[in-house]
Amino acid sequence: MRIGAPKEVAQGEARVALTPDSALQLQKLGHICLVESGAGQAAGFDDDSYRAADVQVVATAGELWAASDVIVKVRPPETEEAARLQPGKSLISFFYPGQRSDELAAISATGANVLAMDMVPRISRAQKMDALSSMANIAGYRAVIEAGANFGRFFTGQVTAAGKVPPARVLVIGAGVAGLAAIGAATSLGAITLAFDVRPEVAEQIESMGAQFVYLDFSEEQQDGAATGGYAAPSSPEFREAQLKKFRELAPNVDIVISTALIPGRDAPVLWTKDMVEAMRPGSVIVDLAAERGGNCELTVTDEKIVSPNGVTIIGYTDFPSRMAAQSSSLYASNIRHMLFDLTPGKDGVIVHNMEDDVIRGATIAFEGEVSFPPPPPKIKAIAAQKPKPKAEELTPEQKRAKDVAAFKAQTRSQVTTLIVAAIVLIAVGAVAPASFMAHFTVFVLACFVGFQVIWNVSHALHTPLMAVTNAISGIVVVGAMLQVGSSSTIILVLATISILIASINIVGGFLVTRRMLAMFQRS
Repeated sequence: MRIGAPKEVAQGEARVALTPDSALQLQKLGHICLVESGAGQAAGFDDDSYRAADVQVVATAGELWAASDVIVKVRPPETEEAARLQPGKSLISFFYPGQRSDELAAISATGANVLAMDMVPRISRAQKMDALSSMANIAGYRAVIEAGANFGRFFTGQVTAAGKVPPARVLVIGAGVAGLAAIGAATSLGAITLAFDVRPEVAEQIESMGAQFVYLDFSEEQQDGAATGGYAAPSSPEFREAQLKKFRELAPNVDIVISTALIPGRDAPVLWTKDMVEAMRPGSVIVDLAAERGGNCELTVTDEKIVSPNGVTIIGYTDFPSRMAAQSSSLYASNIRHMLFDLTPGKDGVIVHNMEDDVIRGATIAFEGEVSFPPPPPKIKAIAAQKPKPKAEELTPEQKRAKDVAAFKAQTRSQVTTLIVAAIVLIAVGAVAPASFMAHFTVFVLACFVGFQVIWNVSHALHTPLMAVTNAISGIVVVGAMLQVGSSSTIILVLATISILIASINIVGGFLVTRRMLAMFQRS
């Protein structure tokens, strides 16, 4: 089949649905790839890079639509583009059919098959085609970069000769894909990051990324805002009031707010009100990733950056992925490629539109002249929300101290009991065993005890759990061998020396390997 990627006609759209790399992979399936001249220019892919990948560069959009069997796009088709569709052709792009019912009816009347990348079901097998997550990931990252460009201070705290610089405090509202990407970027830059979500089960994910989860004074059952497929569900009025109360408490103390809260098929809920903006310090920044659906901030203006009377910058851009066009195009083209892989089961360049396949059926919104939206529930259950673990009870400093003392006493009693039992065993064995056996047995016991304690008590942050076990064993060998070095037997002396050498190499090598592994996760 001939797969064509036209140049996007939407104002300011820099992404392209086909890259030279993805075209090479599609050609392995037996497809022929075409691209409109200049389609990838804004994303950093010129016509020559496509030609080098054996992609046919077509001069005009009209020629491309006429020559292609499958059209791959980023934005939903405009009216003039939809008019070029014919029976037997297929279109793959974002579409948002829930908000564009009139356009859906018109495009289905053309007889073409339409797959909406925003309708890919949230099941494990379809994650490689989840274009919404790919773009949300980029938007969350870019939101932090955009905030930093408009924020007049460092993200990370510093102590310099000129004085101390406090770290920025960032609040991320919503811990979906975009929110988690924003959390990761903000913490990587050194900011103190707070995050809130109506789904308490994401608290563990947030905390694992180095951020603090913002808890409300609400019961688990009342706060549970998870819906089918891991999306957020509408909150009760009582929960909303508690939520706004908490945000009002946080507003004077945060420097940057990144809001990502959206419920599929609904306008964005207003979570950051005018009085919260007024409570923020001058120079603070709000990045509203929900601006396309009205915005989470009451003062957001879609596609604009404004400054409030008290000096707070509010960014309502809706084209964050397009502002990173090269990366966005690569990820989106990969999502498209995986969709076409599923549509080409025979790997022979023939498209098979299997409406029994959960992923293909879920994404198909128009098929053979009929509207096929909304799709039936997938036969395979969507990714379910995990119930949160019970929140640990907060302890006062006195309670923590008492708990530590009790644990220390228990550990001491255990060690004393072990030593008494070991002493009794040694005395009993010594009463019947020969003196030579007892000498070697004593060395063995001391080696086990000392070697294990010396190595095992090293913090696990300095060596992996696997290395901790092998190093502990090697420590036992080293201590035992050192105790045998003074033996009068030449054979024992040689074996002890070899044991010390080999075990030392193992210990040193273990720490070096672990250091290299840890260096991979350190900030440069």
